[in-house]
Amino acid sequence: MSKFRISEVAALVGVSGDTVRRWVDSGRLAASRDSQGHRLVGGTELAAFMRAGADEDPARHRSSARNRFHGLVTDVVRDGVMARVEMQAGPHRLVSLMTREAADELGLEVGSVATALVKSTNVIVESQTSREGPHA
Repeated sequence: MSKFRISEVAALVGVSGDTVRRWVDSGRLAASRDSQGHRLVGGTELAAFMRAGADEDPARHRSSARNRFHGLVTDVVRDGVMARVEMQAGPHRLVSLMTREAADELGLEVGSVATALVKSTNVIVESQTSREGPHA
């Protein structure tokens, strides 16, 4: 059976290593220790945890897009109708074309944090901050 270190679990689940350690410490996710004292999570246990988490986590976005890239907006070019938004998500550079109105409503600007959702040939951008109107 596969065994995963805390950092590997964090990368697979999409959370920080500290979050995984809290899950283990609280008993939410089972782990054992290797001979060096590192925590290891069994592949079967991790798969069950991830399946259950997809249904239980109310904070999880509901979307058919499965490829999410959380990153930093590195460039925004707006013209009269369209906007080109460039993001860096780890080693991945993503570029999305959208309406200027959408970029404005999402509050996208250089240095803001956003998530790009990739579905087929489309990139959908989400933002944790948004503006209420065009003059906010």
